Amino acid sequence: MRKILVWPVIALITLGLAGCASDKKQSTAEIEDASVGAGGVSASGLGSGSDASGQAIGSQAGTVDDPLSRRVIYFEYDSSVLTDEGRFIVEAHAAYLANNPGMAVVLEGHADERGTREYNLALGESRGAVIGELFQGLGIDSSAIRVVSYGEERSVALGHDDNAWAMNRRVEILY
Repeated sequence: MRKILVWPVIALITLGLAGCASDKKQSTAEIEDASVGAGGVSASGLGSGSDASGQAIGSQAGTVDDPLSRRVIYFEYDSSVLTDEGRFIVEAHAAYLANNPGMAVVLEGHADERGTREYNLALGESRGAVIGELFQGLGIDSSAIRVVSYGEERSVALGHDDNAWAMNRRVEILY
């Protein structure tokens, strides 16, 4: 008689553990979803990220046109001059930083594959510095800004054409 009671107990325990396992999978998915910002890209630097309170940066307006949801500034060939669109995005991020004084920003400068490694590192640095100087001109403390150049080392587009090169000439704004 005891053998008959043991199997239902084992079955109930197994079902209970199976239910817990599915909860863990759901929790992991929720965590992964939470790490994706308003821009739909994860913490690789291309997405929106979150501020110190956990609120997604760029989610205030909740629209695609919200400049805070855009954290990549593109540049013309062999140039570190900001376009009007780039300036608009930087000004929006500067306003965000001014309203959140505990935040810091890293500006990652990148270049396309043309040019020497040294030249591209210098160009990436120059592009990041231009944005950093604009941030400072808009009232952001220099201690909250760090510029890093990767030159051609971290391409997002691997092609060898104008479209790929245009995607790689950028500065990424990371919080």
